[in-house]
Amino acid sequence: MKLGKVEFCHFLQILALFLCLSGMNQAELTRSRSKPYFQSGRTRTKRSWVWNQFFVLEEYMGTDPLYVGKLHSDVDKGDGSIKYILSGEGASSIFIIDENTGDIHATKRLDREEQAYYTLRAQALDRLTNKPVEPESEFVIKIQDINDNEPKFLDGPYTAGVPEMSPVGTSVVQVTATDADDPTYGNSARVVYSILQGQPYFSVEPKTGVIKTALPNMDREAKDQYLLVIQAKDMVGQNGGLSGTTSVTVTLTDVNDNPPRFPRSKRFPSSIVLLSTLQHLLSGEPKTGHRTQIVSQMWSQLCQVQGGKSLLTDTLELDFEAKTSYTLRIEAANMHVDPRFLSLGPFSDMTTVKIIVEDVDEPPVFTSRLYSMVVSEAAKVGTIIGTVAAHDPDASNSPVRYSIDRNTDLERYFNIDANSGVITTAKSLDRETNAIHNITVLAMESQNPAQIGRGYVAITILDINDNAPEFAMEYETTVCENAQPGQVIQKISAIDKDDPPNGHQFYFSLTAEAANNHNFTLQDNKDNTATVLTKRNGFRRQEQSVFYLPIFIVDSGSPSLSSTNTLTIRVCDCDADGIAQTCNAEAYILPAGLSTGALIAILACVLTLL
Repeated sequence: MKLGKVEFCHFLQILALFLCLSGMNQAELTRSRSKPYFQSGRTRTKRSWVWNQFFVLEEYMGTDPLYVGKLHSDVDKGDGSIKYILSGEGASSIFIIDENTGDIHATKRLDREEQAYYTLRAQALDRLTNKPVEPESEFVIKIQDINDNEPKFLDGPYTAGVPEMSPVGTSVVQVTATDADDPTYGNSARVVYSILQGQPYFSVEPKTGVIKTALPNMDREAKDQYLLVIQAKDMVGQNGGLSGTTSVTVTLTDVNDNPPRFPRSKRFPSSIVLLSTLQHLLSGEPKTGHRTQIVSQMWSQLCQVQGGKSLLTDTLELDFEAKTSYTLRIEAANMHVDPRFLSLGPFSDMTTVKIIVEDVDEPPVFTSRLYSMVVSEAAKVGTIIGTVAAHDPDASNSPVRYSIDRNTDLERYFNIDANSGVITTAKSLDRETNAIHNITVLAMESQNPAQIGRGYVAITILDINDNAPEFAMEYETTVCENAQPGQVIQKISAIDKDDPPNGHQFYFSLTAEAANNHNFTLQDNKDNTATVLTKRNGFRRQEQSVFYLPIFIVDSGSPSLSSTNTLTIRVCDCDADGIAQTCNAEAYILPAGLSTGALIAILACVLTLL
């Protein structure tokens, strides 16, 4: 068959369209015409890359490189003169290209959740000149998602609470699961919720994840906690979808749906505190809030017996010896009643409570919690200081024996008579060592030594004048060689370890042998101090460098005590202001006027003789 020119042109157009469509289906890159491009003196039309987006599945597990697509230029005649190169994200490390054919392969497993797409650049070069035959073009390889991530509850496990007796459909808590797969592609990230554990008490909304109550009248007193297991499944819950689970702990919170009720009888020992006991008389639910008030209608007898103290409002211990039983009329009533539960009423109850106090063996009790006693520090060994007394409060009234807790009297200064409780001195006492002794006396039942009572005794030691006064400090006294008569050189004071009731009063004087000395005198200031003054001038170190002045000090005690204290006075060379410069007497051994050269000559002679 012979074709004309027109038919031949139509045939070529159809053939070109077919080849174009075929190349796009194979993910090939082709070119389209653009403005002129000049090279090597020849004019030709520049063609830019025309490409479709490449797609490649993630998580490819094959051993061979994964085929991605093909680059092709219409300049390539298939004779090997064109080579293709690839650059950009992942080029060479993840994506490789056959430089002869333009085929692109992925050499590594790809994960869309790590990177969703890669941007690369393609170029075709002349193999001989290594010059581009096409301008560089950019294209994208997109990683196509597969369902490889299960839903996860990032905030789980959950805890929630809902009031007991809530109606069906009461919202408890909302759980949320996330899926890392692509939400824009398929159903890989479309999650639905279901309940695996917790039925028939609770249900979950498939789309929202809201957990609701599914049964009415759930009672906290029957069961107060439920463990739910919630599943989230992708692929809209279809077979083959991936799933994740979380736990939800639901606690039923209390509502006031149980009236108070009393049991029939209770017995209590004598040492209990009645308030907590009467609160536990109530049966029924243990309420978490202050909903129950206990009202007594027979307080007069209790107030008379217990000295005006209310058993229900004060922590009062029962005493068998004072009263063996009590009879109370008790009413328990809910202060706030939920209207929904009025049919369960009445929300109050009344009973008569007879409290029988049982006797227990109690330790001896002292007549006083603290005994205060005094004794002179001059008391002789065996002196009676005072007496303590204790008795057995039980009906048996067992005899009591006394002793001192030696941990409070380590030096054993005191003794106590085991039968009478009389405390005496066992050693000499010294107020200046310890002014107050705090001791503990033990009282034990003769029939049951395990029952021990404790009494506390504070013994104050009275002072006597048994310490003589003395200088308040070690004085360093100096007198200048140029001192004038009547000049003050030292002010002294005294101390005394005793503690007289009216305070100290000291008297100062020179001893009899020092009273007529020609160098110094003493003046008593009548305020527990005294002043030392010079009686002459012309003190010289080379004549006498140190003076010793005996001073007599007397206290005001009865009887008074005294002591003689010696004041050491050194003669010193002073400046114009009276400040001592040197007090060294040896400096005057050599005669005055010798020069340094003379001293050296004398020393040389001595060495020569030696």
